[in-house]
Amino acid sequence: MAGIRRRSGAHVLDIGCGTGYHLPLFAEDALRVTGVEPHPVLAGTARARTHGLGNVTVHTGVAQRLPVPDASVDVAHARWAYFFGPGCEPGLAELDRVMRRGGVAFIIDNDATRSTFGGWFRRFLPTYDPAAVERFWSARGFQREPLTMRWRFERRADFEAVVRIEFTPALADRIIAGHEGLEVDYAVNLWWRRY
Repeated sequence: MAGIRRRSGAHVLDIGCGTGYHLPLFAEDALRVTGVEPHPVLAGTARARTHGLGNVTVHTGVAQRLPVPDASVDVAHARWAYFFGPGCEPGLAELDRVMRRGGVAFIIDNDATRSTFGGWFRRFLPTYDPAAVERFWSARGFQREPLTMRWRFERRADFEAVVRIEFTPALADRIIAGHEGLEVDYAVNLWWRRY
């Protein structure tokens, strides 16, 4: 992302910030960071995580009504908040409103066309159509950067716990039984658009 648009001196908006995991990192070089999270408990955890960081504000809110002024955001970040493309139109209309000219929005989601995790994801959601999702983002002016990352665990119990968070109990059992080791290759798409 830094090779496309640096955060230095920017107003960074993290949409669907969850527990605020990325907010302290963004705060290191951004002028201002705004986190938006629809779930009050997660937003509260994000506020606690960023307590004492004077350039971070966390709001309980939704992508369809972002609590920031028009043309005020330089970098928008939504990681695993827009999984399916279609249905995100109201949130994308808000991005049109809040993004400053020259700003960049980054959407990070699963690439279900490849990787071990991508195969698990397709088993979890057999109606998911990755080609339709790609058409959706491309039609809205987003460019795609395919990336591969990796889960690495120190203990098998940690791997099993994460799989059980991600998938239904029956599918998690099958994945755990069929996957050896402590690593999983994980393909993602970095979608980005300059405004």
